[in-house]
Amino acid sequence: MELQDIDLNLLVVFNELLRQRRVSAVANTLGITQPAISNALNRLRKLLGDELFLRTSKGMIPTPFAQTLAEPIGYALGAIYNSLNATSHFEPASSTRAFTVAMTDIGEIYFLPAIMKKLAQVAPGVTVSTVRNQADTLREEMENSHVDLAIGFLPDLTTGFFQRRLFRQRYVCLFRKGHPLAKAGITTAAFSKAEHVSIVAEGTGHGMVDTAIQRAGVARHVRLRVPHFVAVGHILQTTDLIAVVPQAYAERTLTPFGLDTAPCPIKIPDISINILWHARNHREPGNQWLRQLVFDTFSQ
Repeated sequence: MELQDIDLNLLVVFNELLRQRRVSAVANTLGITQPAISNALNRLRKLLGDELFLRTSKGMIPTPFAQTLAEPIGYALGAIYNSLNATSHFEPASSTRAFTVAMTDIGEIYFLPAIMKKLAQVAPGVTVSTVRNQADTLREEMENSHVDLAIGFLPDLTTGFFQRRLFRQRYVCLFRKGHPLAKAGITTAAFSKAEHVSIVAEGTGHGMVDTAIQRAGVARHVRLRVPHFVAVGHILQTTDLIAVVPQAYAERTLTPFGLDTAPCPIKIPDISINILWHARNHREPGNQWLRQLVFDTFSQ
């Protein structure tokens, strides 16, 4: 097969179907009709000799062959886009660019206030959207340039990515002021006896907390499990539950929720909070500017 045999627009449809998995959503994004999307997919199927996508109750699921094409096609389209839209420099003061940054709810609490304050000063027309940095989907989103940067603890993003450390972070115990443990101190025995709220935070590296506690041979009484950190301050404020959380999050909750911290009696490895970007955006001027702004604001 020669390149002249393929309409570039067919690859754009293919890439969007990989991302959104629904013909209606792709039609809406590309501004064309659903029959046109179906026609494009049928043309690709004939050209490539594969079904590419199978219709299921969960949407259009890619075949194994389509999955092997996903990364090279996404990379090629991104390279073409960046080349056609490349500028020799980025002018933050006049830019109206919309960036997408992946981070957890902790990241939104810790990073966004300072980032938005800085943008108001130096890039008033720039906007930011955040998405969750779940590693199972984030890799594909960054490969396809749907996410510009990721910030946080993401040990699974390695091959094909650059990263730069912002700071190291330790875990602490978090609880309400006046908690019985505040006076007695949190020994290993007291830690084991206390009732805990455990934060699952799937797709991030925070699962290492449970692993470290288990390896230490410490049993703890988990009374509540939640999928994210956003409600933890509210929960601890009115109960005797305790939580093991990153220090950066703890610092942002002490005053608003009347909480206190103590060193964790279980040895939990420090984590590295990084800023990450895909190799395809390594030299893109706007991406370079934003990640330097984040680094200058938060690096320790």
